[in-house]
Amino acid sequence: MAAILRLNYTSVTEFILIGFSTFPHLQLMFFLLFLLMYQFTLLGNLLIMATVWRERSLHTPMYLFLCALSISEVLYTFAIIPRMLADLLSTHSSIPFKACASQMFFSFTPGFTHSFLLTVMGYDRYVAICHPLRYNTLMSPRGCACLVAWSWAGGLVVGLVVTSSIFQLTFCGSNEIHYFGCHVPPLLKLACGNVSTVAMGVGLVCITALLGCCLLILLSYAFIVAAILRIPSAEGRHKAFSTCASHLTVVVVYYGFASVIYLKPKGPQSLEGDTLMGITYMVLTPFLSPIIFSLRNKELKIAMKKIFFSNLYPSSI
Repeated sequence: MAAILRLNYTSVTEFILIGFSTFPHLQLMFFLLFLLMYQFTLLGNLLIMATVWRERSLHTPMYLFLCALSISEVLYTFAIIPRMLADLLSTHSSIPFKACASQMFFSFTPGFTHSFLLTVMGYDRYVAICHPLRYNTLMSPRGCACLVAWSWAGGLVVGLVVTSSIFQLTFCGSNEIHYFGCHVPPLLKLACGNVSTVAMGVGLVCITALLGCCLLILLSYAFIVAAILRIPSAEGRHKAFSTCASHLTVVVVYYGFASVIYLKPKGPQSLEGDTLMGITYMVLTPFLSPIIFSLRNKELKIAMKKIFFSNLYPSSI
């Protein structure tokens, strides 16, 4: 109710997105490129989910978490990319006030759920390698379901906190967002009055969540590496590390791009630079994730061939 009353004092009813206005001659090329990447992202994640669903040998905690990760990526990209594609074909890229708030919430929630799920997957690999005899007990079906549920609950809390904090501010004057979506820093620049407290609070929530997840993953892999080094045979070490390779690669890509967005030093930034960095994080990262998990996971590749290509290439299975 408070949020509805707050809207009555907000003079801005819509925002103008000008993130792509600096690339007028490249918008059609961007549209075609992003459309292909978005379709591949959807197809890749749906393929992973369908494969895990149908193949009984993949009904394990690691692949349950991978399914949940694919769902978060599908929802995250769906909240941002379709509107971005429409704006690339439009001469007037605008978004209503409430739609902007919805976009922020429905992108932040699966986005941070993705971080929490990557952390849970790191814990899963830690238990599998460092405590293999207790794996079935520690990673029981009920325990895995609780970890997934808590990951989504954490993403929901962050999404609610960030969105409610930003959109309880008063926006007056300019309504031009120097970005291609409803992102926190450009919106803070449009808010009236002293927004330093809100900016500090939102930044603290986002950075704490990201760094906290990153540190937990690093801690998991510190124990994993120590355990792998104690394995006497080179073949055993290689086999143990191969079960972590796809997850570790996705973590490096995800947090590498996220650090550029959230931890970049303050200072004058060009609209072109901000837009390109945002595209890299919001389009390229989800595009790469299903590729990495599919190509670097032998069990998943075999299951995909068995289910989807057995009729065409029976001799390759």
